[in-house]
Amino acid sequence: MTTMVSHSGYLTVRAVRALVRQPVFLIITLMQPIIWLLLFGQLFSKVVEIPGFESTGSYLDYLTPGVVVMTALFSSGWSGMGFILDMERGVMDRLLSSPVRRGAMISGPLAYQAVTTVIQSVVIFVVGWLAGARFPGGLVGIVVTIVAAILLASALASFSNALALLLRSQESVIGVAQLLVLPLVFLSSAVMDIRVAPEWIQTVSTYNPVDWAATASRIVLSADPDWYEVLWRLGGLLAVAVVVGWLATRAFRTYQRAA
Repeated sequence: MTTMVSHSGYLTVRAVRALVRQPVFLIITLMQPIIWLLLFGQLFSKVVEIPGFESTGSYLDYLTPGVVVMTALFSSGWSGMGFILDMERGVMDRLLSSPVRRGAMISGPLAYQAVTTVIQSVVIFVVGWLAGARFPGGLVGIVVTIVAAILLASALASFSNALALLLRSQESVIGVAQLLVLPLVFLSSAVMDIRVAPEWIQTVSTYNPVDWAATASRIVLSADPDWYEVLWRLGGLLAVAVVVGWLATRAFRTYQRAA
């Protein structure tokens, strides 16, 4: 266990150092969410008046946790690109021939993804607050929202890493990520109260981890959160992240057999 933790730590530090050397990646991933927050927050400010749209605050209050979740989703979908670059440079083969644990090769990048998710989420909350959003759930609500975003990001990042190991192509990883991310967002309550959506979308959203994260975030940011509703959704996100992470670790065997 100690070896696993230390190996994960080394790989996390390696990824964080790359981010420190090129912080432009983090800046780019924040540009679009801030545009969504500021423009969509104003453009659709009246949607809270739609019958069935349940919100005690402004649309910006509703949208901010959704943008946090969306940002984690979009950013983590690119995680597999790091594996592709390691393959092209021969780093992946050197790591696999070394004593580094396979689990650490997944958990290390996931820890890095968690770091970037925290930074992105904090920036979005600050921008949302400056724009007028308010969060009655306070610091606890913000922390739980970030935890939900991390769990969702971990699941998708693991999936993206597994795709990289199986497909070994930048274009394929990007294509599959883009194919999944937008439907997952619009089949959830990330930008719109699901209760005003068609019934079939409401049904699909029940099984959508993106909706679990967005809904749990809004509940915990409210003045009187229902912790049962929050915790079962967080538990579902954790289960998905663990299962997909395990499957991603198994993908190393397929990669080595095909090498």
